[in-house]
Amino acid sequence: MSAPARFIDIHVLQSVPFANLNRDDTNSVKTVQYGNTLRTRVSSQSWKRAIRTVFEDHIGEAALRTRRIGERVTRELEHRGWPTELAQRAGGHTAAASGIKFELAKAPGEAKQTVPNKVLTNAMVYVPQAAVTELADLAEQHRDALEQAKDIKKPADKSILPAREVEAVLRSRNGVINLFGRMLAEIDDAGVDGAVQVAHALTTHETDVELDYFSAVDDVTAVWDDATGSGHMGHAEFSAGTFYRYATVDLRDLIANIGDQNAAARDLTAAFLASFITSLPQAKKNSTAPHTIPDLVHISVRTDRPLSYAAAFEKPVQASPQGGFAENSRIQLTAYADAANTLLGTRGLLTSGWASLETKDLTSLGERRDSFDDLITTALDAALTPTTEVQQ
Repeated sequence: MSAPARFIDIHVLQSVPFANLNRDDTNSVKTVQYGNTLRTRVSSQSWKRAIRTVFEDHIGEAALRTRRIGERVTRELEHRGWPTELAQRAGGHTAAASGIKFELAKAPGEAKQTVPNKVLTNAMVYVPQAAVTELADLAEQHRDALEQAKDIKKPADKSILPAREVEAVLRSRNGVINLFGRMLAEIDDAGVDGAVQVAHALTTHETDVELDYFSAVDDVTAVWDDATGSGHMGHAEFSAGTFYRYATVDLRDLIANIGDQNAAARDLTAAFLASFITSLPQAKKNSTAPHTIPDLVHISVRTDRPLSYAAAFEKPVQASPQGGFAENSRIQLTAYADAANTLLGTRGLLTSGWASLETKDLTSLGERRDSFDDLITTALDAALTPTTEVQQ
């Protein structure tokens, strides 16, 4: 590995107003009991998806997670001018050649009969967006055989497409997969160890879940003199608070995934850190618009191990006399960081810094930077300084 560092930790405090960023299966706000108090929680899966969406825009690459890879190939072939029936057959054969067990989708209606060639793999594939084009190109190469082939009508049917070539495409990666990883046990050597670990976000203080009653007026009946009431009534859950968010990038794992390429590692890590800072889950965004920025971002570069500061908030933050949790959350985080680094020792701490709305000097978090971009650049300069030798 051509870098002196191993881990880049990023810590964020962010105040979010009335919102429901992440709901459970009953549409309720997700929560967690921590320090014997109820906190609002946003799952790592939820925030990670928001991060990945922003990250893909940053690097200009996208990845596709789906059980319907055959249908995407069908759509691509239709765009190329293939007859619909033949394109659907090619999509069915593509999915059937993946090596993943599959089932046929059911048609709508009471009969629920299976639809020939509409194949759903039992496991979701996770591939670069470009893989759809590659699979469509493969179908083009075998068009004559597909024209003579039978439709895929049941899970036991075999594909006439070469399984080895289809599986090779499904093993392909891009920067998204190299960073976030991929779990695909059904295809040999398709798994990729993710270089990023993302914690569940939780409020630094106790929170209450609030019920918001709402009604919708029927625009037609509203103009009738004898019409009263609403066309629809309901309620939804929301909360508000200051969240602690944490993630770490394992540079050794990242470089193992992409090869010994410091420039590529720097670009991917920079894009991830920027995406982590600016991303926000999109649930209920149209009715809450909770588009805040972080109150504080702290980045540390370590050579030994990752270090989360979540334990700083095991004792819930109390509101300041003037109200609000953000300022006291920053104070509590800074105090814990100072104590934890004193106890652990700073030998493994290569550099650290912070950027914030805070006007006070938080010296325990390292050097203050004027902007998030400056903070990221400084951390990467320390973490990925080119060297002449590859360190093991």
